[in-house]
Amino acid sequence: MPATGVQLDEVVAVAGFRAALRGFLRTSETKARRNGLTPQRYHLLLMIKGASDRSETLSVTDLADKLQIAQSTATELVTRAEEAGLVRRIASPRDGRVALVQLTGEGEQRFARVFEELSTERDQLRSAIEALG
Repeated sequence: MPATGVQLDEVVAVAGFRAALRGFLRTSETKARRNGLTPQRYHLLLMIKGASDRSETLSVTDLADKLQIAQSTATELVTRAEEAGLVRRIASPRDGRVALVQLTGEGEQRFARVFEELSTERDQLRSAIEALG
């Protein structure tokens, strides 16, 4: 018996979206690992490359916010990615006290490989989003 006020079509669309999202995340993790990135590092590179201002840089504070992690955790993630040669810190042109994080050539290459490999999965996720109406 359906719950009061719950539309079965909407529940089906949301369930489909949730399954597609989980599949996308799982495949992203697998493809990241195959390209020498942890899922966390791939997510870090994605957030930096996809900065909303198109600068392809973010501060550690902004990364913590976007990744929904503590500032100290973001700092550690950036430090480890920096040690792995995936990112570098640069001075902000607006405020020299702020360090911005950007991808290195190696970070760009690994990020691009994973991102390109996820093309089909992104299309599937878009379809699931569209089904939500």
